[in-house]
Amino acid sequence: MRYQNTYVNLDTRLYHEQPPTPLDNPRAGHFNSQVAQQLSWADDEDLMTNWVEILGGQYVPADFKPLSMAYAGHQFGQWAGQLGDGRGLLMAQVLDNDGQPQDLHLKGAGLTPYSRMGDGRAVLRSTIREYLCGHALTQLGIPSSNALGFVVSDTRVRRERIEAGAALMRVADSHIRLGHVEWIASFAPDVLGEFTDYMIDTYYPECRDSETPVLAFLTAVVERTARMIADWQLIGFAHGVMNTDNLSITGSTLDFGPFGFMERFNPAWINNHSDHTGRYAYQNQPAIGHWNLNVWLPHFMRLEGVTRETLSDCLAPYEATFMQHYQQGLCRKLGLPHQRESLGLAFEWLTLLEDNLLDYTNSFRALLGLVAPADHPYEQKLLATMTTELSSDAQQVWQDWSTRYLAQIEQLSLEQVVNDMQTTNPVYVLRNSMAQRAITAAEQGQFEEVDRVFRLLANPYSVQDIANDLDSNAPAPDTPQMPISCSS
Repeated sequence: MRYQNTYVNLDTRLYHEQPPTPLDNPRAGHFNSQVAQQLSWADDEDLMTNWVEILGGQYVPADFKPLSMAYAGHQFGQWAGQLGDGRGLLMAQVLDNDGQPQDLHLKGAGLTPYSRMGDGRAVLRSTIREYLCGHALTQLGIPSSNALGFVVSDTRVRRERIEAGAALMRVADSHIRLGHVEWIASFAPDVLGEFTDYMIDTYYPECRDSETPVLAFLTAVVERTARMIADWQLIGFAHGVMNTDNLSITGSTLDFGPFGFMERFNPAWINNHSDHTGRYAYQNQPAIGHWNLNVWLPHFMRLEGVTRETLSDCLAPYEATFMQHYQQGLCRKLGLPHQRESLGLAFEWLTLLEDNLLDYTNSFRALLGLVAPADHPYEQKLLATMTTELSSDAQQVWQDWSTRYLAQIEQLSLEQVVNDMQTTNPVYVLRNSMAQRAITAAEQGQFEEVDRVFRLLANPYSVQDIANDLDSNAPAPDTPQMPISCSS
């Protein structure tokens, strides 16, 4: 691998160097060969031979520079003060096969100075959920952390019950969060200039060509964040805990806890059982992204040339960027061009889904059975299932809408329509029930279901033979979607 361990060269107040605390008897859970190839990990015999020991904290390769990062954050809208890597270590920074920086971050690595009341460990169930979700979003084309693999161990970890300790080697283009700047502003303000230069030079070098590199960098972060959240909305993904310490400066999805993929369409859905007010409900994610950035940006006023007015200009593109990306994506999901008539049909469609609590993923995919039925027998079955769930009144709404929708489709290239719909509407997403079945088997020492779900999510836009009905069956309309605990 091409190592580029630069974070360790920054001011020592920003981190604590330490090795991981070994797990007891670590064993292979799953290994992501695709990520290994992209990192050139697969080309290193030492890394391949010892990957279980590396992830288990028993062996630290010579070129690794493990450290825990300090950061802070706003959690559920309230200032939480110093946080930091309480159970994770930035093990190494490398350049991947495309020359892009990637962080190798071991989650579940043991106690650090930032552990607070925690034990520094991760449990198997949350490790599997994060492993599968990072893989799922990546294969869906949404910027996200991914993972090299995970291990399980004999280390016992107490949560609501005693569980098996595990560790995940998370891979992300950056682990710098909005909360890093919040920490610096409170505890080491003299470092802000150096740290901002580091963020620009490492992750946004193109901003150096601007007459005002800092403002260009801040605007780019705003725009990337807006596009990421638009991607979440389009696929029906709810992060569940959008604290400022859980948002990356690169606009990549980070920190999978009580996440969920929408099933029965309910924009007010709250997937985090600790979110008692619904702050992080699916429909609130765009506004929360704006709120987080609005909290983050003023810290840069300490830098020369950054004023309240220029920061307002940096934040201004957020709404337009989000709306354009979301509206274009929504039209593509219907195979329609981005124009007023298409948007009208799209929002009517979402209303139909919401009013009848139809399955979000299946319903969008089912439209291929309407547009090109002869070539899409699987989608025809989805369409039949969907329409049988409609009341008599809703049937009439559906008939009216589908007639107008097909009239728009007839004016377009059917080949292009089908291509757009097939490449934006997945057949499979990581439903909570899918993840739970994989977890239940893994807790019994059987990882075949983890592997099957992993392979299924590797090609989410295609119907696959390894799938079963449980992978795409929606819960009953009167069954609320399972909320997920923050405990991990």
